[in-house]
Amino acid sequence: MTETAYEPHLKAHYRETIRPALVVQFGYKNPMEVPRVDKIVVNMGVGEAVADSKKVTSALADLAQIAGQKPAVTRSRKSIATFKLREGMPIGGKVTLRRNRMYDFLDRLVNVALPRVRDFRGLNPHSFDGRGNYAMGIKEHIVFPEINYDEVDQIWGMDVIVCTTAHSDEEARALLKAFNFPFRQ
Repeated sequence: MTETAYEPHLKAHYRETIRPALVVQFGYKNPMEVPRVDKIVVNMGVGEAVADSKKVTSALADLAQIAGQKPAVTRSRKSIATFKLREGMPIGGKVTLRRNRMYDFLDRLVNVALPRVRDFRGLNPHSFDGRGNYAMGIKEHIVFPEINYDEVDQIWGMDVIVCTTAHSDEEARALLKAFNFPFRQ
């Protein structure tokens, strides 16, 4: 019995449209030189976890719904007495998305979540790290369609880091623009 392999439409769009356009734009000789999205890391820090450990559980459940896989718990590295923080306390969670889940998340982020952000004027075009990776912050996790607004007890912020195989920011910017990232002018 054979199963049909699922492929996100964004992955097919990359292979059929974006990749040839980048070859023409930058003049790559080898097809492995063409930059691609390598992984997406979604991080959610819960500062209030010091007072109430149930908040971390709630935030991790929301992060699991958004990402589609179980998040890893991030723990404090050292004790800070002024914040009443002890070493090893859970203070957030993170998820690393690759392959099909990564493309699905990228599609939902660009086409659904970002347009739902209040007072959205575009992404900062200068948030690249010099090696082709892009980082952005989202102030409210409720912009994702998987989150039911009525069941949310608290609104959390999250960081989204898009890691690419590009060698420069210019190549990564061209790649992400081809994926319809709404950079502001």
